[in-house]
Amino acid sequence: MSHEAISAFDMFKIGVGPSSSHTLGPWRAALRCIDELKERNDFGKVTAIQVLLYGSLAKTGRGHGTDIAVMLGLCGEDPVTIDVNSLTSKIQTIQTNHQLLLSGSHSINFDPAIDVQFLYSENLPYHPNALSFLVTLNNGKTISETFYSIGGGFVTKEGEGRKPGQDIDLPFPINTADELLHWCRKTGLAIHEVVLENESAWRNEKQTKEGTWKIWETMRDCMYRGCHSKGELPGGLNVRRRAFDLNKKLIANTPYNNYDEWLKAIQDKGNNFQYILDWVSCFALAVNEENASFGRVVTAPTNGAAGVIPAVLHYYIAFCGGNDKEKIIRFLLTASEIGSIFKKGATISAAMGGCQAEIGVSSAMAAAALTECLGGTQRQALMAAEIAMEHHLGMTCDPIGGLVQVPCIERNTMGAIKAITASQLALQSTPDYAKVTLDKVIKTMWDTALDMNTKYKETSEGGLASHIPLSLSEC
Repeated sequence: MSHEAISAFDMFKIGVGPSSSHTLGPWRAALRCIDELKERNDFGKVTAIQVLLYGSLAKTGRGHGTDIAVMLGLCGEDPVTIDVNSLTSKIQTIQTNHQLLLSGSHSINFDPAIDVQFLYSENLPYHPNALSFLVTLNNGKTISETFYSIGGGFVTKEGEGRKPGQDIDLPFPINTADELLHWCRKTGLAIHEVVLENESAWRNEKQTKEGTWKIWETMRDCMYRGCHSKGELPGGLNVRRRAFDLNKKLIANTPYNNYDEWLKAIQDKGNNFQYILDWVSCFALAVNEENASFGRVVTAPTNGAAGVIPAVLHYYIAFCGGNDKEKIIRFLLTASEIGSIFKKGATISAAMGGCQAEIGVSSAMAAAALTECLGGTQRQALMAAEIAMEHHLGMTCDPIGGLVQVPCIERNTMGAIKAITASQLALQSTPDYAKVTLDKVIKTMWDTALDMNTKYKETSEGGLASHIPLSLSEC
């Protein structure tokens, strides 16, 4: 059976909020469009570009910043390195001057109100998150390129086959949880060790560990910023940031000047259940409030679910003896493999599967990683992932006002707590007696996604979004 090679750095991508599928994906699609124009020697001939957003990208695109992301991508901005504080001014310049500097070097006329079209009633068959670039050249020729943002920042082009690298030969090819367990049993390796061996197909071990540490540093910095930023979230719903006040209440009057001192202050104040529970919620809130503010985050596996894994990992660091570089890397590598198996067997796109595909998957990833790091066996880690997802099955995606705020931010706190609970259950259980396997729950999740009404898949047409109809124009 062929396998799809997915790296840990495909599952964890550094980018800009608020949505991996509606912001980061379209951003990357725009960058690809420009790259392909350059490859065909058409870049310098471009006189106009029009962007068409279909389906879910149209229905919640404004709230998710899809139009902003596409314009920044066309400008050649890198979502990994762009100064997030410059986003507003860059977009305002385009809106005011009606000019867009393609790839930072080629100016064309571009009016966002006309040249970015939201086609609310039109859908393309392959995936709900579709966008097309209609390019006009100075010789009168027109080019149409269609891309699909399939979740987690992954992008595929219409008619495109498997990309080079997806068919790369891995030491341990894995599509399913059973295959992962097979290799663990055959080699005696832990899950993170299997992942590390597979990553060697792309780079050496030192580079993998350095890259994984960079992922954690980005998560950590995002969480720390979120705990120390106050005010209201942008977008018009007037949602108040809560991580700042909760952090201030929990930390009391303890002085600190940096992350390390903050972490020590957290640890010094005890470890009773309510205190830990409040901190886990604070960690998750902080990340997703940053995400909602167009801050720098890591898809884990998506932006909408970006707070679960950092919150659980920081719980491990602060309260379970996990403040060690190798342990943190182990956690993230294990989590990445679980996310990869979900992507291969189902989806990590809310537009395809509802919020079970985002918060549910992130909770399963965190549960497995925590279990392995706390000394659980490979089977217990997979059991933890199954438990976590089992109790997210059927969760809809119904963002009020099309913004990744309500109920999205709080769902990250719930996903983190469920991950910890799932891990504890697995650690206190014998997998021999489990009735449900991880592969079975992944199949069930996909069946549920296929059965789910479209209005519950990131359209803001059902659930809370319909009962609290706060459109941006009304706010």
